[in-house]
Amino acid sequence: MNAMEISLTGLDVEWRRLEVIAANLAHAETAITPDGHGYQPVRLVSGPGVSFADLATDGDLQLRGVRVLGMEPEKVAPHRVYEPANPMADATGFVSYTGIDHAGEMLLMAKTSRVYEANLAAFNAARQMYAKALEIGKR
Repeated sequence: MNAMEISLTGLDVEWRRLEVIAANLAHAETAITPDGHGYQPVRLVSGPGVSFADLATDGDLQLRGVRVLGMEPEKVAPHRVYEPANPMADATGFVSYTGIDHAGEMLLMAKTSRVYEANLAAFNAARQMYAKALEIGKR
């Protein structure tokens, strides 16, 4: 796998991470029903494209970038707001909302955007190096 392909795997993973963060932010004010059903915030779990064990047994020591390993529910406590007129209110008049930390999600989004930009810069640098190598090869 060449440097451009590795950067592309990073771009794909970070784009998906941004999508998950956006979904969490979109559901930040979603009410949880009195029986406990509602939006469950998640985190994207990523890791190497191939495990170390596979590299050791395969004998092929090529890098394979990164990949999405799955989604993991985030364990956050819901926040309760006193809204007795809300049809979602429990017997005491409180409505439970997903406990998503808006500021924390925005910080994670900024961090993920920077990682995405770094992968894009690495991709462009590799593309320029390959183009220069082709130019040198023509001489």
